[in-house]
Order: sequence, then C-alpha cells, then structure tokens
Amino acid sequence: MTWVEPSIETELLGLNRNGPSVVAIGGGHGLAQALHAIQTYAGEITAIVTVADDGGSSGRLVDSLGLPPPGDLRRCLLALTPQPTLWGELFGYRFKDGDVAGHSLGNLMLAALTDVLGDFNSALLAAGVVLETNGEVVPVANEYLRLRATVDGHRVEGQVAVSAQRGHVEDLRLVPEDVTANETALAKIRSADQIVLAPGSLYTSLLSTLIVPGVSQAVDSASGRLAYILNIITQDGETADMTGAEHVRAIHERSGLKRAGTIIDHRGEFEVPAGVKSVEIDEDEALALGWDLLQDDVADATSGWPQHDPIKLGRALAALAKR
Repeated sequence: MTWVEPSIETELLGLNRNGPSVVAIGGGHGLAQALHAIQTYAGEITAIVTVADDGGSSGRLVDSLGLPPPGDLRRCLLALTPQPTLWGELFGYRFKDGDVAGHSLGNLMLAALTDVLGDFNSALLAAGVVLETNGEVVPVANEYLRLRATVDGHRVEGQVAVSAQRGHVEDLRLVPEDVTANETALAKIRSADQIVLAPGSLYTSLLSTLIVPGVSQAVDSASGRLAYILNIITQDGETADMTGAEHVRAIHERSGLKRAGTIIDHRGEFEVPAGVKSVEIDEDEALALGWDLLQDDVADATSGWPQHDPIKLGRALAALAKR
C-alpha cells in the first residue's frame, strides 16, 4: 500500500483514497466521532456496529417489526456521509408529534428498505448508496441482541438499564447466547490495515459489540494495527469513577480480547462537567496491561461537552496507521 499524506483539504473532506483500510468497532456517538476522524486519512472504512440498543425509536422498531435496532447504524451512515444533502437531512429527521413522535425518519426508511429488499443488510447497503457514504456500515450480528449484566450482584437486563446502572459490572452477556457474528464483519476485521476500538459507552456500545462470539477472536488473529480511543470523561452510570486502566482491563476481562495495541489518551486542558470525571492512564499503567500509549491533545476545544475533535483525532490515528 502506498501511503499519501493527507492535506488540510482532504482532511476536511475525507478524500484520501490511497490511505489504509480501517475498521472501527462500537456504537453510538463515540463511534460516529471516530468515523469522522477516520475519514481524514483512510482509503476504505467499515463501521462494525452494536445491535443491542433497546431505547427510543430503535427499541420500538425492534418490538414492533423484529428488526435489528437501526439507530446506531443510521448514526454511522450519517457520520460517513461527506456532504450535507437532502437525503442526509431526511435520514437525520426526527418526528415530534403524532403516532410517529420520537421516531427517526432514517430508522423508518431502513425498516422500509428491509421490507422492500428482503433483508436488513441489503437495506444498509442501499442506504449507503443513496447517501453516498464514504464507507460501509455493518451490523455485528444479523439480529437484535439483548444485553444482560450482573452489577454488584444484581442482574440487569437491556441496554438502557445497563447504561444507567452504577456499580461494578461483574458479568456481561448477550441473549441469545448462541448468536453468530456477521461474517462480513469478521472478514472486514481480518483484512483491515487498522482496527479502531471506538470511544463511547464502554459496556453498552463497545463491549456489546466485542462480546459477540467470534469478534474478539477475529481482532486477535488480525494483522492490522490495533488502536483504542480512550474516553475523555466517565459516563454517569456504567463507567462512573472508572479509571483509564479499568476501562482497558474491562475490555480484556469481559470480551476475552488477548492482543493489545496503542491507547490514544487525551492530554490537554478541558472543563470537566459536574457529575463526571476525566479518564486518564499513564505509561506505566498502559505498559502493565501490554499496551503502548499515545498521549496528545485530541479534544474538541469548541464543544460544549467533552468530545474528540475529528481533525486532531484523525491525525493521531493516521500516525498510528503508518507505524
């Protein structure tokens, strides 16, 4: 592969077609932010997305139509859409009133495409064509997976409930337990030049994807470089008071992931909102867990809530892809 250093223009537009093939794993806002960053340097992008969401519009469609939850997948499609378009506006539109109040039109369109085309994966591919996305969005499994956790000795069921629960997550499982991972997702992981574990909800987004049977094993056997984007702050609920080292340890313990790579840890000034804490890890802690550490200013200084800056994060990830 011939590496071409991205210019400022291509960083903003995601046009570096000679860059590496990158797979990003996770869900929610964190995965979407990672995809914005990855578009600044990658030549091929695949988002492998959780199907454990049971809240809001997605949860209603799971219950009524038996679809995999479309919300996180729709968010990734929009994150990979390079330019504002009418189709993008429609996929992002949310109804406020009537029987469809709370539903995202994009979720309903994915449901309609599934009905027309016969299966959910074809619907996602068609949506990608319509939106002219810069990559492919792949569900980690072809069915809805219900999360089941044990938190401080108490059983908690469902993504929304697990996300809100405070305490030590002692066990995390999927229902049904005999689910098989999407073969396209596994193939993309094995062939990628770089594998990115996205920030965001540790248990209900990232780990709900990694614990699908076959996924962590595919990451272990892959030759692509591995990077983990550490959260900037804790989440009020599932990761309250967790340190950076505890985030990494939970990934290994809950998913069975054996290999390590490089942790991207934000270092720079930012205001920590009330009720949460900054998440940090030092070099000794990272090395003790088998990981390398890249510390850099990767936060968005203009955001009202701590989150990663796509350009800064993209440059850090691009540097790791070239090693």
